[in-house]
Amino acid sequence: MMNKVIVIGAGLAGCEAAITLAQNGYKVQLVDMKPEKRSPAHTLDGPAEIVCSNSLGAEEITTGAGLFKEEMKLLGVNLLEFAYGSRVEAGRALAVDRDIFSELVTKRLIELDVDIVNKEIEDFPIKSDSPVIYATGPLTSDGLAANMLEYFGEKKFFFYDAIAPVIYEDSIDYSRAFIGGRYQTDAGDYINCPMTQEEYYRFYEALINAEQHPMKDFEKKKFFEGCMPVEEIASRGPKTLVFGPMRPVGFEHYIDYKPKAVLQLRKDNKSGTMYNMVGFQTNLKYGEQKRVFRLIPGLEKARFARHGRMHKNIYVNTPEKLDEQLKVKGLNNIYIAGQLTGVEGYLESIFTGWYAARCIIDKKRPFLPLDSMSGALIDYILNFDGKRFQPMNVNFGLLPPPADKIKDKKLKKKTMAERALASIEREIS
Repeated sequence: MMNKVIVIGAGLAGCEAAITLAQNGYKVQLVDMKPEKRSPAHTLDGPAEIVCSNSLGAEEITTGAGLFKEEMKLLGVNLLEFAYGSRVEAGRALAVDRDIFSELVTKRLIELDVDIVNKEIEDFPIKSDSPVIYATGPLTSDGLAANMLEYFGEKKFFFYDAIAPVIYEDSIDYSRAFIGGRYQTDAGDYINCPMTQEEYYRFYEALINAEQHPMKDFEKKKFFEGCMPVEEIASRGPKTLVFGPMRPVGFEHYIDYKPKAVLQLRKDNKSGTMYNMVGFQTNLKYGEQKRVFRLIPGLEKARFARHGRMHKNIYVNTPEKLDEQLKVKGLNNIYIAGQLTGVEGYLESIFTGWYAARCIIDKKRPFLPLDSMSGALIDYILNFDGKRFQPMNVNFGLLPPPADKIKDKKLKKKTMAERALASIEREIS
């Protein structure tokens, strides 16, 4: 009889796990609460919805995301194929059309005869003779999240994540904005809104004084650093934005003055009708978003396809609660994958879905070299020994340094990346 696996959650990790298992002869039931029920952040009915930014990070192997993608290709992780198949122009980054990406993944699930069941699961753990992968993600429904945290005896393992607004392209004023990329490397891929010093400080004052959606006192400041709300960044001082998401360098070929700050907009779909405000995740009230962000030159009459918003993310204390296969300690057949494991990011979630599936298929954990980004990430979530386990995305700080000291930062990362890829190739050969 064909082996059966139940995957709960049809996000990125759940879909990767389902496809990997189905390709290896397993009968997969993929359970998701959409479209009958959805979180405030979800808009699509189908699987593999990309909720926040539509970017899967840079392509160069001297970046954490770039190296990780190359390793994932070597390991045979599936969802990258659909990311490239739904790609939109974003310079040296991989960004996708959310709708097309979801459609491609859905098509593959159907081709593999994955049984997609639309219902909400609140029990943790469910009773099953088959392996079960919980991959409900950071936006796990309230009922399941409460039961999961109660089972693990934890209440503090959560943080807040934010989504950036999306603007309709035909509402952008090109007499104030221009098309192009930093240092002419991504020409045509971004729309840029430069600001003079006077315009920037007017915007800055409006931003730091704007009204936000309320948060409970005990919840405040629990943000993931990589998705910090723009108003929270700005609260640290007027220079933080111009050294962060509004960095005004590399545009001298397009304008005849040096701007104080520049907002970049990146395509959010293939047709180019919508653009994402890069780095502008926010918790401002919707009316305040319109008022404040329309102070940015070029966006005076901006129409919002989607407002920014905040959502609560939960995760498990993986080093204490899960074994090396991401299986719940003390339970023979319950696995956790995706951001619930304490990884942060799309690629990281996809990868843990693949990892959990391979553990079921191979009856053991995949061996991943510790000098690879894949191995280092898994080692972090399994063996973290600090004071408090917190979510992590891929970065070169996870990797051991090169054997020889290298002063040049880019050369150092290139050396570490080449070593990582060589280690993965040796392992799979």
